[in-house]
Amino acid sequence: MTVKDVSNYLEQLAPLSYAEDFDNVGLLVGDSNSKVTGILVTLDTLENVVDEAIAKKCNLIVSFHPIIFGGLKKITGNNYVERVVLKAIKYGIAIYSMHTALDNMPNGVSAEICKTLGLTNYKTLIPKNENEPNIGMGMLGELKKPMNESDFLIYLKEKMNVSCIRHSHLLNKTIQKVAVLGGSGSFGIKNAIAHGADVYISADFKYHEFYQAENKLVIMDIGHYESEQFTKNLIVRYLNKKFTTFAVILSEEITNPINYF
Repeated sequence: MTVKDVSNYLEQLAPLSYAEDFDNVGLLVGDSNSKVTGILVTLDTLENVVDEAIAKKCNLIVSFHPIIFGGLKKITGNNYVERVVLKAIKYGIAIYSMHTALDNMPNGVSAEICKTLGLTNYKTLIPKNENEPNIGMGMLGELKKPMNESDFLIYLKEKMNVSCIRHSHLLNKTIQKVAVLGGSGSFGIKNAIAHGADVYISADFKYHEFYQAENKLVIMDIGHYESEQFTKNLIVRYLNKKFTTFAVILSEEITNPINYF
């Protein structure tokens, strides 16, 4: 199997045409004709992840976030992006990124959150267009049993394995309908409200964006990495269904750049 064979299969899960215009997805580094010896799946491709791939004899890294996002005018190793690209090229390691192509799929990032929280009847929160209502960002689902806000906060911390949750004013209401969006999701607040969600779970909300809850729902910020952490498990499961002649390995490196005290 070649890198191109794996790329083609990944595009069945998340077609690159569904990625957002600003994004950089697909094969970012490497020769598509190279024979694959092993695949390492990660959320972020950092130097320690490339080192892990080398140690585990994986010459293809499948990453959720793209290591190359803006244009590179030179590659001299002066920053972490350039160093990753240089090391990957030096050791013959290809890097493939999925990012918003997978974000927009009905069985993608936000669906993993729904499964982790045990939500039912979930559907796309923000459709990409009217003709494809299942393609788009975020999900809206329901808890099997309603909870009060305090119990739900505890439940959310446990299920998503987070150490803290930033949230808007609690409304002393029962939570039943839950909206989720992996990664930076402030743009989805109005959609969550319009769909009657009791709570909106996402990440990277700025100070003034919490006011947009307007006492109509509770915004819960669980952190960017935390909201997407199970995505690599999804990718590994998908790859293991197809490829059995080489190892598909879940990276053991924690790439979250944020620490909590």
